[in-house]
Amino acid sequence: MKLSLGYSPCPNDTFIFDALAHQKIDTEGLTFDIVLADVERLNQMAFAGELHVTKLSYHAFAWLTQGYALLDVGSALGNNCGPLLIARQPLSWEEVDAARIAIPGRYTTANFLLSLMRPQATHKVEMLFSDIEDAVLRGEAGAGLIIHENRFTYQQKGLCKIADLGEFWEGSTGMPIPLGGIVIRRDLPLELQQRFNRVLARSVAYAIAHPAQAMPYVRAHAQEMNEEVIQQHIGLYVNEYTLKLGERGRQAVRRLFQMAHQKGIVPGLAEDQVLWVSGA
Repeated sequence: MKLSLGYSPCPNDTFIFDALAHQKIDTEGLTFDIVLADVERLNQMAFAGELHVTKLSYHAFAWLTQGYALLDVGSALGNNCGPLLIARQPLSWEEVDAARIAIPGRYTTANFLLSLMRPQATHKVEMLFSDIEDAVLRGEAGAGLIIHENRFTYQQKGLCKIADLGEFWEGSTGMPIPLGGIVIRRDLPLELQQRFNRVLARSVAYAIAHPAQAMPYVRAHAQEMNEEVIQQHIGLYVNEYTLKLGERGRQAVRRLFQMAHQKGIVPGLAEDQVLWVSGA
């Protein structure tokens, strides 16, 4: 069985998918057509139903729960790993509200958190996440919302942090921040959904046990080539929740969706709606 599979070229994704992509593990007869794309592009492909399995921002997933189910493996959740709002110089909140803010996509969790923390900040422009720092430096945007590797590089470029949206989330909820997860189409047989979940679990475990083996694939696609930055990125976003979402991870996802619905940002969920792939 061949599945279309989308994930980002960011180090945490290429790290956990390396063993699967290169058949270093038992894939239980599954083969893959792999699409490497920025997470907002993957969000848009999921809205169009173009991929069997894909990395997805949790904000986007809130809109797509009828069509996709969340795997128990592969999520990017954690503490002290949220998006950052940055600028060329310190800004007051009034200046942030008036600024043109570069965001990495409408359906990214980063944009959701900004809308939650600062609903007054509505002057937004979407761009590729890796272009945001330079856009702020050139003055094309008064502030920028950065994710992925840029979290580790903005200071080197002379930019300053205005706010850590992860700190805002954790301070408001006491929970890890759900950034992105791996989802699979609900119209696929449950056995196939569960099989892919097992295969991905095997791939994540292999990467953690043999990290050096994944590095050529990671380096080949990383936007930031500095080895220390790559290792920091993987260390931050690949953690216990990547191996298994677990009850606390699920609670954090539910809380995100509840808060988003209360603020009118996403539609509500049916009380009995099952969001994730369960079973073997």
